[in-house]
Amino acid sequence: MLQMTFMKKQIIGAAVVVIAVMLTAWSKPLNEMIAPEKTISKNIRFEIFKTDNYTSSIYNDASAKLQVTVVKVRGTERCVVWQKNYDAKLLSEYPSAANAISQNIIIPNVADNKEHLEVLYTLTYDSKGSVMQLQDGAVISKGAKNGNLSINI
Repeated sequence: MLQMTFMKKQIIGAAVVVIAVMLTAWSKPLNEMIAPEKTISKNIRFEIFKTDNYTSSIYNDASAKLQVTVVKVRGTERCVVWQKNYDAKLLSEYPSAANAISQNIIIPNVADNKEHLEVLYTLTYDSKGSVMQLQDGAVISKGAKNGNLSINI
């Protein structure tokens, strides 16, 4: 009889632990089913233009290529959601600010209260085999539906 009571207590204790673990594991999915995250689309506009006329003979063989990447960040998770590579061209061939290369992109399904976007770019200059890379970017913060980035060559 004493053993039966002891076994019942162990079974009930084990059941409570199993239920607690299951509730902990399912709390996030259940919470999202009850109150799903609200997502928005974010608009990003960037412009590419030269800031110098590059007419000096030292720039005759100098070129630049560009890679633009949009990363969605949620806590420590990072996910590339858009990327474009621009082929190398001579510095003198890039347009001035008045005629800038312009790109508008829309990134859908951003959980604005938990995520932000980073617009990153790598600009690679090449002059007769000497290569230099510059990296920069901007953050499209929570609450902002639009972002702008000027990329100066």
